Amino acid sequence: MAVKKDSSKIKLGFVVAEFNRDITYMMEIEAEEHARFLGAEVTERLYVPGAYDMPLAIKKMLMAGRVDAVVTIGCVIEGATQHDEIVVQHAARKIIDLSLEFGKPVTLGISGPGMTRLEATERMDYAKRAVESAVKLVQRLA
Repeated sequence: MAVKKDSSKIKLGFVVAEFNRDITYMMEIEAEEHARFLGAEVTERLYVPGAYDMPLAIKKMLMAGRVDAVVTIGCVIEGATQHDEIVVQHAARKIIDLSLEFGKPVTLGISGPGMTRLEATERMDYAKRAVESAVKLVQRLA
């Protein structure tokens, strides 16, 4: 397999959570701008209800084989129970499993758990970092 030195050929898929959409919308905008800055292209997008719902959408996207990497974008805010911890922990574990199963980067742009809404707005750059990781991994692992 040839090494992808030119990031303009890197095709990214975004899986975006609709829960806390006011925040994930801004994360998505920032992530797309950063992808453009890096010369990568966002060619596919799937919207899911929440971070917990991401693994199936990621798997469908990877099975289609049209992207080099998948970037997840989500925000899990702390509630009255430990639900936020369970959601992020299980989503992250499955995201890692899918990356290994398909041999393609799937990066974690999910902020949380254990944060307030204010902290979530301060951590919107998680999506930008996930794009950066996706592009670097595609370049380095190809």
